[in-house]
Amino acid sequence: MTHDRIHARKPTHDSDRWSVGTIERIDERDGHCVFEVETEEGETVELVVTVAIRDLVLRRLDRDEDESPIGARVWYRKRGA
Repeated sequence: MTHDRIHARKPTHDSDRWSVGTIERIDERDGHCVFEVETEEGETVELVVTVAIRDLVLRRLDRDEDESPIGARVWYRKRGA
């Protein structure tokens, strides 16, 4: 399976290839993690990543440990994009 890309911090490489969004929901499906992200245009994009990537992103978000990641800003790339 090809996975999407997601970062908790603004990428320093190929910045024109990344989009910015806000986390709306995080779920699991078939052993993978699914982030629902609202784009700057107000659309919802579904990003499928590994559980390890989910954990890495959540650790790197600028938030308190007990604070929800919902509403946090992330940078992402859909597979094949």
